[in-house]
Amino acid sequence: MTKSGKQLKFVIQRHAASRLHYDFRLEMEGVLKSWAVPKGPSLNPADKRLAMMVEDHPYDYRTFEGTIPEGNYGAGEVEIWDEGTYEALQKESRKRDETILLKELQQGSLKFILHGKKLKGEFALVKMKTEDAGNAWLLIKHKDEYAVTTKYDAEKFTNKTSKVTKAVKAKAARTGVQKKQAVKKSPVPEAKARKQFNEN
Repeated sequence: MTKSGKQLKFVIQRHAASRLHYDFRLEMEGVLKSWAVPKGPSLNPADKRLAMMVEDHPYDYRTFEGTIPEGNYGAGEVEIWDEGTYEALQKESRKRDETILLKELQQGSLKFILHGKKLKGEFALVKMKTEDAGNAWLLIKHKDEYAVTTKYDAEKFTNKTSKVTKAVKAKAARTGVQKKQAVKKSPVPEAKARKQFNEN
């Protein structure tokens, strides 16, 4: 179990696995508490981004960028989208940030301040309370000086020449080809099928 030192670290990894998503990771208890965020984080408080809590990752995974080989869990390309330090929003005398954050995590309402390169200011992770919610949380930006009111798309703040971007484009191209092949192999062309339906 490794710890970063006095300041707690966070990282957001952009991950092209079976589907593109963002892995949001917060250091606690020497590991990375982790959530998969399909649409990526947002600086717009109006956005309530779904965040599925997944298993803890080793602290050293914080700096990982590269390829997870086929046949392994999460196979695909990974890159760091943002990173930095974070702290508890609520402060209590004589209590360390980590103690407060762990208590809030157990209560299902985690409030913190990010000091990243792209993400800054106050955020919250709130566990959904519905019966079928499972490990579903919501990642929400608080209204502060770093919040925006315009549409926020994390994909617009990525490196367009990265391996993750190339992997996403390659998969989209393969999917397009497969769809075209499926249409060609169809025993009854769409136009002919419509004609037969109308005649009946």
